[in-house]
Amino acid sequence: MILWLATYLSEYQSGFNVFQYLTLRTILAVITALAISICIGPYFISLFRKLQIGQNIRADGPHTHLSKAGTPTMGGSVMLISIGISTTMWADVSNRFIIIILLSTFLFGLIGLVDDFLKLSRGNSDGLSAKLKFLLQWIAALLLAFLLFFNAESSAETTLIFPFFKNINYELGLFYLFTTSLVIVSTSNAVNLSDGLDGLAIMPTVMIGGALIILAYIAGNINFSNYLALPYVRGVGEICVFCGALVGAGLGFLWFNSYPAEIFMGDVGSLSLGAALGTAAVMVRQELLLLIMGGIFVVEALSVIFQVASYKLTGRRLFKMAPIHHHFELKGWPEPKIIVRFWIVTALLVLFALATLKVR
Repeated sequence: MILWLATYLSEYQSGFNVFQYLTLRTILAVITALAISICIGPYFISLFRKLQIGQNIRADGPHTHLSKAGTPTMGGSVMLISIGISTTMWADVSNRFIIIILLSTFLFGLIGLVDDFLKLSRGNSDGLSAKLKFLLQWIAALLLAFLLFFNAESSAETTLIFPFFKNINYELGLFYLFTTSLVIVSTSNAVNLSDGLDGLAIMPTVMIGGALIILAYIAGNINFSNYLALPYVRGVGEICVFCGALVGAGLGFLWFNSYPAEIFMGDVGSLSLGAALGTAAVMVRQELLLLIMGGIFVVEALSVIFQVASYKLTGRRLFKMAPIHHHFELKGWPEPKIIVRFWIVTALLVLFALATLKVR
């Protein structure tokens, strides 16, 4: 919105042209979303406490979590508001990528909201059934994939890029619909499974969001994309602003979600943020790089899959409890130590992923 206003005012005062710079608007998006999150966070915490919107704790989980029962949840709504306002303020809201990624974020946020509401109304940790949740996620993801595919302006937008290798690319064609949906649904659920300790999921999300700012800037700049032998996607640079808003909102939420947490993000936050990361990675054609950056999320999701498969096939559990962060808790690791160590691993993976751009 402000970009449109600045474009109009620049006809009378050239100084307003400064808002045409993508880097400035990205920085302002970070600051705006951060400020909104910190300002409205206490209000939502107080409101949710009054409405008794508190977290239900699994009876079979670590006993240290029992003290967290009743902590306000659905804090992801704080981030969604911050991201929505900040992106609308500083991004080009007519840009097709901005429209689709906002749609992705809020569609998955709506699924998470329904899931959270059912958990609260039933007074336990059972929300939407796994089958129904997956069905809704796949419907939403396929809609997003169709929008991206049929609005693509070049084959570069549907070509799979392999890290490390400059000349190995694969044009997906219609298979793009499946791979895009898979990335979005998988990332959404992986972040959701990782959201089990105070601040565990949000900081890796912020780090990956920061890396996606860099990747979006490169993909949307024909000079940088040619230099690094990456596909140029016209207009995708605006995703920098959205990812900036995500980073700012995430940091603002971490202010209240750091150990010991005053509020949890709930499925409304984890599902929407995961979908946003997956959608952004698809847009900048770095799905496989997201797999590296989100290594912690991948391990968390795989630990659940392997645990369930092992128990059904052999009757034995591979871990003391899944997702794997609970396994470390039951081994005696203090919660803050698990959180920080997972953050450190994510930081290393993000740096490694960015380094592959030059290796290519």
